[in-house]
Amino acid sequence: MGIELLGGRILAPYFGSSVHIWGSIITVFMLSLSIGYLVGGRLSIHAASLSRYGLIFLIAGFTVLPVVLWAEPIMEAIFIRVEDSRYGSFLASMALFFIPTIILGMISPYSVRLLVTDKERSGQVAGMLYFVSTLGSAMGTIITSFYFVLLFEVNTIIYAFSSLLMILGLAAILYQRFVISSSHNLPGVTVE
Repeated sequence: MGIELLGGRILAPYFGSSVHIWGSIITVFMLSLSIGYLVGGRLSIHAASLSRYGLIFLIAGFTVLPVVLWAEPIMEAIFIRVEDSRYGSFLASMALFFIPTIILGMISPYSVRLLVTDKERSGQVAGMLYFVSTLGSAMGTIITSFYFVLLFEVNTIIYAFSSLLMILGLAAILYQRFVISSSHNLPGVTVE
């Protein structure tokens, strides 16, 4: 949600901040999240592991970086070629946010797969995960809009989000590799 919220500020210098700009941003995020949910659900079926989960976070962190590194030339090229700010903002949103948001959308269904150990409790696990996820999104939105934008430049915030995703990804991979692998050697402990 923090990246989506910052999307308005990123696009504003070229396309303004009217309701159709926000419509473009929200549409791209909803579309790409829905695709990410499908892909993440599909990936979670085949040999789900904490290492693969961590890899999703790492890829998400890397795919967020072009928002900082290439936003200006991308928006400028679109702005020059597309006169209508509605379509220009939609194309710019697609170029900047589509891929990273698909990857971010993969996290939720993959999380459900890793957390569900008993099909009888799958609904409860999914409900708790979506509760935590939505609460985290709300907190991320309020903290970003009330504090981060006052204290830091947009690019700094995006770099921080990217770094956090990569750190979480590395933590998951290292946890799988060293903690879970070493406990696999203990009697009575199984690893999926």
